[in-house]
Amino acid sequence: MSLYGMMRTGVSGMEAQANRLSATADNIANSSTTGYKRAGTQFSSLVIPGSTGNYNSGGVTTTTRHAISESGILQYTTSSTDLAVDGDGFFVVADTNGTPYLTRAGNFVPDADGHLVNAAGYTLLGYSFANGTPSATANGFAGLEPVTISQTGLTATPSTTGDFYANLPHDADIVAAANLPSANASTATYTAKSSIVTYDNSGAEKLLDVYFTKTADNTWEVTVYDQSQATAGTGFPYSSGPLATETLSFDATTNKLTSASATDMSIPVPNGGTVDLDLSQSTQFAADYSVYDAKVNGNPPSSIQDVKIAGDGTVYAQFDDGSLRALYRVPLATVESPDNLQTLTGNVFAATADSGDPALGFPGDGKLGDIKSGALENSNVDIAQELTDMIEAQRTYTANSKVFQTGSDLMDVLVNLAR
Repeated sequence: MSLYGMMRTGVSGMEAQANRLSATADNIANSSTTGYKRAGTQFSSLVIPGSTGNYNSGGVTTTTRHAISESGILQYTTSSTDLAVDGDGFFVVADTNGTPYLTRAGNFVPDADGHLVNAAGYTLLGYSFANGTPSATANGFAGLEPVTISQTGLTATPSTTGDFYANLPHDADIVAAANLPSANASTATYTAKSSIVTYDNSGAEKLLDVYFTKTADNTWEVTVYDQSQATAGTGFPYSSGPLATETLSFDATTNKLTSASATDMSIPVPNGGTVDLDLSQSTQFAADYSVYDAKVNGNPPSSIQDVKIAGDGTVYAQFDDGSLRALYRVPLATVESPDNLQTLTGNVFAATADSGDPALGFPGDGKLGDIKSGALENSNVDIAQELTDMIEAQRTYTANSKVFQTGSDLMDVLVNLAR
């Protein structure tokens, strides 16, 4: 055995334990860092071949890996923009250059531009609802953009869709054609009437009068007027014709709409868009006229008061009138081997050849977890275990230094043999 080899082995052991202590120091320092994944040092032996009867000491090498696939405990907060992944998956974020990364650190707050940015300065990315309901790009980051919540100024959304489900009385009297609301005569007669609120392009309320009139057995006329055009005190005749008219046909046995019946109607809102009003769940039972669901989207001029983020990743703006509007949907990313991701400054991860390429999907899809709003993922560091590891590494480092010291002493003896 070479004394030099013995000393080199001791140095190798001290270096390995120093790496272990460095990882432990990192873990303890980041024990309160949101979404931090603890580093662990793994040891491998280095063997130097020797001849018969002669042993050559080798050494030890270390590999540091982070327990990225191990989740931390969720801690709940009072901020709706604090996000945590409950299960598998990573948020997709971008640096100031727009380069995408993965992270579990969801402590997001709006910056001066309204972008949701976490404590490390990375911007949350999502898919916008501006061009319709978004879909995730399965094999890349295309289509993602910064999630932006601007709380300045007013915004209004014109009505475009709605539901109106009612029961129409089976035994109602049939009204003659000349007296139907669609004729817009002063003698107009109807079976039932309701009004609904819609919003035009400026956010102004537009009240629409909806008339239901029985025209024959199992047949009803639905007529919609602009209430502002009604004759004061009476209603009919309106100063302008109906906005829309449709016919509903009911099955005499089920008292539900037949397959041949209209199930919705398109209503042009004055100074606004067209509302597609769904009537498909309407019925005709022997009961009084009653509306059991009536809602229309859109909102008047109002400012964003809060942000709501659902478990499926949908980001809603809540206005001061209480209405909600979907703005973005936040995806989650996965890789085949999370523990082989490259760990970078800012508690973010980058894909490597060993980890595999990121695949994107929405929360709750497949093996992906859900997003928890008002929660943060704590680091997965166990302080008690880290302190134990630190003492063990210290003792082992001291033992390796004794090996080096012993080799040095024996070298002195060897050098002084000639004296």
